[in-house]
Amino acid sequence: MKIGVPKEIKNREHRVGLVPGGARALAKDGHKVFVEKGAGLGSGITDDEYRAAGAAIVADKRKLFDDSDMIVKVKEPLEEEYAFFHEGQILYTYLHLAAAEELVDALRKRKIKAVAYETIQLADGSLPLLTPMSEVAGKMSVQIGANYLVKHNGGRGVLLGGVPGVNRGQVAIIGGGVVGINAAKIAVGMGARVSVLDISASRLAYLDDVFGNAITTLMSHDENIHNAVVKADLVIGAVLIPGARAPHLVSEALVKEMKPGSVIVDVAVDQGGCVETAEVTSHDQPVIVKHGVLHYAVPNIPGAVSNTSTYALTNVTLKYMLAIARWGVEGAARRDGALYKGVNVYKGEVTHAAVAESVGAKSAALSELLEDEKKVPARP
Repeated sequence: MKIGVPKEIKNREHRVGLVPGGARALAKDGHKVFVEKGAGLGSGITDDEYRAAGAAIVADKRKLFDDSDMIVKVKEPLEEEYAFFHEGQILYTYLHLAAAEELVDALRKRKIKAVAYETIQLADGSLPLLTPMSEVAGKMSVQIGANYLVKHNGGRGVLLGGVPGVNRGQVAIIGGGVVGINAAKIAVGMGARVSVLDISASRLAYLDDVFGNAITTLMSHDENIHNAVVKADLVIGAVLIPGARAPHLVSEALVKEMKPGSVIVDVAVDQGGCVETAEVTSHDQPVIVKHGVLHYAVPNIPGAVSNTSTYALTNVTLKYMLAIARWGVEGAARRDGALYKGVNVYKGEVTHAAVAESVGAKSAALSELLEDEKKVPARP
């Protein structure tokens, strides 16, 4: 298979979809790898390193797309990239389609076989390709929040760890999954007072075992969310429902009750956000202020620490990339139930139920589409 790795064009997205070690593994397996010129520079990877791993460097983005059976990216395609795709091409990347109806329409129109990192799901419910980036985003969310609490950055002028004789800053983390637990690690490490809210009693029990008295665990319901948010200096939105839009758990009315100069970091914004007043921002303009509260809602937080993030990403994506390259989306999905769940769009149909519901589309059964594919006569 011919695999293309384009340079990311999202605002300050410095990651790249494949490291040289991944290119070497694909080449060893008999595949051809095309990397756009300069694609790895933001992660500290040179074109020569890709060449040494057996990849070809391509200066023309359109040619890279034209010559590739599969496109491997980090973030979802932007509108200016839609025209590069051709019918039947495989797209393997983070997609977050629940909040991206236009992209869903574009993928369907071009009959792309779209595999989303974030919905590849193991039998135990875990999301192995989302986990490392959620770890990065969770840890960074508190660092970011602490930075914007600084007075000259518009915040309350609060030091999360406090000093003797002065109250420590208070952090409310809504969601106790991978983002939430990693945010808690950093917040506790900074010395903040930390509350974590989740709807799962077993998850709260686990967090209580891990952190002990260093955090307060709370069942996530309206009253507890209200009390935690109005007291907080920093609120971290860490809610995830695989494939679906995040629910708005922090309403605009509640934001109006927050302390002036407090900070919200909505990590869930790539799935629509769990704070009603949050709007997608960018690394160039990361913060907007509403009702006196700073809102940080950058959807590609890990792009800021691109070297760490790129290598962590290829560590988990390469296994499934190799499977798709060997057997195609069809054969790989039949062999692997986790990868099967990663197929969001296939030949014009939305095949992930949560995505379909979020964008108001009819969901098609991938199993039936794959059976139909088997009936198509082989090309001579």
